[in-house]
Amino acid sequence: MQQFFKNSWEEVTKEVTWPKWSELQSSATLVLIASIIFALVVGVIDFLIDSGLNLFYRSI
Repeated sequence: MQQFFKNSWEEVTKEVTWPKWSELQSSATLVLIASIIFALVVGVIDFLIDSGLNLFYRSI
């Protein structure tokens, strides 16, 4: 078990290529913008379905 953790630590510190801070920021910004757009689309669809169902049930 000790050898496993030692090898894992070596791999993480010496063999993994980590993104630069600017790349990380641009990726995070992209994810944030995509999440906001997705939430707005789902909100609009929810609003339309809710309005349509309310209209339908009022006419009955």
